[in-house]
Amino acid sequence: MSQLEIVTPLHHIWEVISSWIDTERLRAVMLFDPVNPLLFNTGLFLLLAVAFFFLYRLLSRWSGARMVCIILFSLYFYYKSSAECCFILLGVCLSDYLLGIILGNVRNRILRRCIVAVNVIVNIGMLVYFKYLNLIFSTFASIGGTDFDALDIILPAGISFFTFRSISYIVDIYRGTLRPATNLLDYIFFLTFFPPLLAGPVVRAADMLPQIKRRPVATRAMVGAGLFLIICGLIKKVIVADYISGNFVDRVFDNPALYTGLENLLALYGFTLQLYCDFSGYSDMAIGLALLLGFSFKDNFNAPFKSQSPTEWWRRWHISLSTWLRDYLYIPMGGSRCSVKRSYANQFNTMLLGGLWHGASWMYIIWGAWNGILLVVHKALRKAFPAPPGVRRDQWWRRVANIFLTFNLMAVGFMFFRARSMEHVGQMVGQIFTNFHVSVAPQLIEGYLAVMLLMLAGYLMHFAPRRWSDTLRDHYIALRPIWQAVILAIVLLVIIQVRSSRIVPFIYLQY
Repeated sequence: MSQLEIVTPLHHIWEVISSWIDTERLRAVMLFDPVNPLLFNTGLFLLLAVAFFFLYRLLSRWSGARMVCIILFSLYFYYKSSAECCFILLGVCLSDYLLGIILGNVRNRILRRCIVAVNVIVNIGMLVYFKYLNLIFSTFASIGGTDFDALDIILPAGISFFTFRSISYIVDIYRGTLRPATNLLDYIFFLTFFPPLLAGPVVRAADMLPQIKRRPVATRAMVGAGLFLIICGLIKKVIVADYISGNFVDRVFDNPALYTGLENLLALYGFTLQLYCDFSGYSDMAIGLALLLGFSFKDNFNAPFKSQSPTEWWRRWHISLSTWLRDYLYIPMGGSRCSVKRSYANQFNTMLLGGLWHGASWMYIIWGAWNGILLVVHKALRKAFPAPPGVRRDQWWRRVANIFLTFNLMAVGFMFFRARSMEHVGQMVGQIFTNFHVSVAPQLIEGYLAVMLLMLAGYLMHFAPRRWSDTLRDHYIALRPIWQAVILAIVLLVIIQVRSSRIVPFIYLQY
């Protein structure tokens, strides 16, 4: 058979296949689109995830091929969110790997500190350039009374999260609590792993690298638990957070002076619930997706609204970040192993930097300062007024009072977190204290009935005993896979019916 006889039918076959494939749609799927990033709550991610997990299961015999498959999907996932910034991520991977190898073989204390300094300077330098340069220049311009045109700097998605993971990896090697990765693919896998890549949790190398070395395979229980968490995360994000945000919270925060004090207060409580459901929903989905691949992460939230003090709040809210700040900022500053005044300053400064980490805005810095003040005041009061002998702190009315006070103090802080400016904060506070108008409650409930019911349901679910959700999870895990899939499909159908026409990004993607 001649070469022409072979090529002609192959060309015909290719034309048939091309006619089946929508090339424009394929380009849209493969190429970066800043308007439509690839997020956990999109239909495209669902379809791609199904294809990815199918391929992953086909490669179950070859652990190396599975690892490469996950790395490639992770890089594609990141590319769809940040385009060419994926090369920055790969550069950080290579830099960390080489510095870790060198640090593991160097014994000179000064050289070891220099290696750590290089890593910190590189990572903090990237954060300063991409996140804070415009804030720095605009602040100097305002002080000097001059105009400043913001620089066109594209913020790489998840940069705050993967830089913190990078710093903790090198610092842990320096402290001797972690051995450096000897396989470059292992480290690339750790830093690019797609579930926590864009918005956390802040997974540490000490927790994940040992799991990577074992090349884990998800058990049936892990798959069930993972699917359950994904369902919970989708419900929190799409049904609760997105709905109350688009239909009530955003309207009030954008124009607080147009609404009564009651509406402003309910919007503040609504945003507190929205932020929790949005961020913990992402964390649930990230942890759930990791479980489907055989990896276990620690909880990132533990019912923070049940906290009885600001200190307890930060043990329950964004746990991976608060423990990171404790271990890599607060303790190196001196922690509590110094004078009382110095320990208070360390705690305040840690929270101030934690606020700055969230973004290039003075509002985030004020929010961090507010939390620092709350922590310092709480510790000072505990020290100045210890519980008298025989007085029980676990009485129900004490717990209720402490929870109520703590929740409201943290909600006030979230007003700085969400408001566009201090002017809007002043308007909200003014409306709450001078124009409350309880009389509008019936009209408010009637006009925003679905929002109010969702807020009530969200808070009731949050304050429900933990054993209820654990029991529900265990029952779901015990179901046969077919019934697990049916429940997941029903939840997805409900979400499709109630979600807004546009995809709402996760709040923490901007950090």
